[in-house]
Order: sequence, then C-alpha cells, then structure tokens
Amino acid sequence: MPRTARDVVFVDGVRTPFGKAGKGLYAETRADDLVVRVIRELLRRNPGLPPERVDEVAVAATTQIGDQGLTIGRSAALLAGLPRSVPGYAIDRMCAGAMTAVTTSGAGISFGAYDVVIAGGVEHMGRHPMGEGVDPNPRFLSEKLVDPSALVMGNTAENLHDRYPSITKERADAYAVRSQEKVAKAYADGRIQPDLVEVLVRSAEQGYGLATADEPPRPGTTLEDLAGLKTPFRPHGNVTPGNAAGLNDGATGAIIAAEDVAAELGLTARMRLVDFSFAGVEPEVMGVGPVPATERLLARQGLSMDDIGLIEINEAFAVQVLAFLEHFGIADDDARVNPWGGAIALGHPLASSGVRLMMQLSRLFAERPDVRYGMTTMCVGMGMGGTVLWERV
Repeated sequence: MPRTARDVVFVDGVRTPFGKAGKGLYAETRADDLVVRVIRELLRRNPGLPPERVDEVAVAATTQIGDQGLTIGRSAALLAGLPRSVPGYAIDRMCAGAMTAVTTSGAGISFGAYDVVIAGGVEHMGRHPMGEGVDPNPRFLSEKLVDPSALVMGNTAENLHDRYPSITKERADAYAVRSQEKVAKAYADGRIQPDLVEVLVRSAEQGYGLATADEPPRPGTTLEDLAGLKTPFRPHGNVTPGNAAGLNDGATGAIIAAEDVAAELGLTARMRLVDFSFAGVEPEVMGVGPVPATERLLARQGLSMDDIGLIEINEAFAVQVLAFLEHFGIADDDARVNPWGGAIALGHPLASSGVRLMMQLSRLFAERPDVRYGMTTMCVGMGMGGTVLWERV
C-alpha cells in the first residue's frame, strides 16, 4: 500500500531545572524520577492528550546503567502512570540522545507508525560520570583507528583550537561571558521559567526542598573572572571551566505528533519538523560535527544559512560554537544565535540537551513571526554532529 509522509510537529516541551553534578540539587534524587516528573508535567499541561493516545516513549541516556538503565523509556512510562499498553525504549547518541529520540520517533510519525510520541533525555552525571562502565576496544588505539585525545572531550576542544588558530582563548571567554549575560537577561525577563517543572528534592542534611531554577548559571561573570582559570586539559591551553559547559544533572521531554492528530486533539503545534541530518567527523575534533551535518541538511533543502532566522546550538565548548560560526561566516555576536544563552551558562546534562534546544527555539518562534526557519544543532562525542531544521507553523 503506498504511503504519504505526514507532517510532524513539536507540541510542547518541559524540562527539570538543571543541577550541578556531585553535591548539587539532585545529589539524592534518582535519574528515572526526573524523567517521571517531566512526563507527568507534559500530560498535565496538555489535557487534550489522553494518555492512551501516546504511542511510544523514547528516552535517551548516555550512561545506561543503574537508575538510567532498565530500558528507561519503558520503565519511566510505567512509573509515570501511563497505561501499560504504552511502550517505550532507551536510545543513545551521547550528547545528541534526546535529539535522536525526537528525530527517530518523528520519522516514525511521518511514516505512519505513530501518531503521538513523548521523546526526551536524561543524564545524572553526579550518579553516573561520563564514561562510567565503558570498556573501549583496545583496537581503537593499537590500530590507531582514533587519536587517543578523542576519548576526552576537553582534549577534543583543545584540538579544535589548534585547527582554528583564529579562535583564541580570549575570544572563547568573550563568547562565554555573553552566554552568561543572555541567560541572566532571559531569566530576568521570565523567558526560561515557562519551560521548567519544579522538582521535589531531598537532602539528608537539609531535608526537603523544591528545585525551581537552574543551578549552573553564574550571573555577573566577567572576562577578568575567566582569564585566570586553569586549563585542565593542556598546560597553557585554551579550554577552561568558564568557557565550557559543566557537569550537570537534568531531564527533558517533548510531545511530538502528526500535525493532523495534534489538530484533532486540540493540541497547539509550536513548530514543524522539516528535516534532520547527522554526520561523522574525526573523533579527535568532534566539536566540528555540526558543520557537515548542517551543510548536508541545507543542501538537501536548497537553503543557505541566510534563510535560517534562529539558531540554537549546544554550547558544549565555546570553541565548538565559534568554529561553526566561523565556517558559515556568522559573527560571534549574531542575534540569531542562542538569543537566550546556552549550555555554558545553563548546563549540559548530555543526552537531555537536544530537547532543551528545541524548547527554546519553539518559544522564540512564538516571539518572532518574521522567522520561517530555525535550527537546532549540536556536536556529539566520538566524532559526530546533528542538525534539525524546523519551520514555524
């Protein structure tokens, strides 16, 4: 039977406030409970969606062990109270996990296999540090399949500085300061808070509390503050804790649906999925991954970067963002790029970040009726990049 692709829309997104890994907000909170909180809030905010109409729950996690294991999409769906008839699965593409949860399930909707999907990601880097339990095949190094530096993300960022000598530490620090400033202004203007769901947290020492805001931002950060920070990945290097995202905990989730089904259920479509692309690069410079992913997508759609009115790019490292901007001839302070700041200030709980980018883009579309196209893009560990093209509805 011939099939016609259906339009896919982003209906709504929710995330927990992001916490600092270690002794931060969620030190004594389970990762799966963060996902449960997100799922329940998505359903609460969208009462027109009967729980039994959810066809799949796709949840990404980079470290899929402990409270991030047990096929977390399915286990979180059950814990959240969804009908037992609703299936779920776990997915992993490192930092682009939630992004891939959306593109994979979105493709299923377009094909006709699903009508409505909840897709998102979680990372509790305090409970599960990056690389926990990983056993890299010795052939990677013995056969020189990848450079040894590829296994440490900070080293790959230093390598990117080498590849783009015009991107100095001072330039990276200046970008990081702007990210902090933009997040502080977005918070002051009440633009970030609507995406957050408060989370009950507990501490053996302090008792119970409520997480209502992101923990990582450092408002008031100056160039002078960043200039003196150590460069842990290379003596006299360029990458510091100030011009990179931190280690964080958090969860995100989104409702993705066929456009006609969203209309049937009375759900608001915030933006339409146009296309997506993933690409591989040398693992030792994984930060450049968004470049070929974006080039491939734009070429397929017959567009140029001039057609893109909003760009949400994950700020794993300032140098990675600046390399993307330099490649496409975009100014460091271009107003299209991360208008409300990014991961350097907000945090980057690995597999969850892709949906955070989408949430911010969807709200920006609502404020910018003059913009037709926007994109979310990010670099990915082991040498990849991912870009998703969105269109205003």
